[in-house]
Amino acid sequence: MTTLQSINVEVAYARPDTQVILPVELAVGATVAEAIQLSGILQQFPEIDLQVNPVGIFSRKVVLTQVLKAGDRVEIYRPLQIDPKEARRNRASKNKT
Repeated sequence: MTTLQSINVEVAYARPDTQVILPVELAVGATVAEAIQLSGILQQFPEIDLQVNPVGIFSRKVVLTQVLKAGDRVEIYRPLQIDPKEARRNRASKNKT
């Protein structure tokens, strides 16, 4: 049960084959890094490297020291496989032929 001294957030991570959203209860003033650690997601997905993988809250990039608010969804992003501009160019060139 949530008290005035705690907040509820979610930690999300997705791979091409699976998506996980884990609820976490934290103390008021907790950070993105603390939510990720307490969620257990790093044990579930050992490929996550917080020195490499960017993080965000509701699709907005943030730093690991960002303080969370009740209801936030912490998202851990995978590195891009291809630059979006390059992908667009590739699609456009395929459509011209």
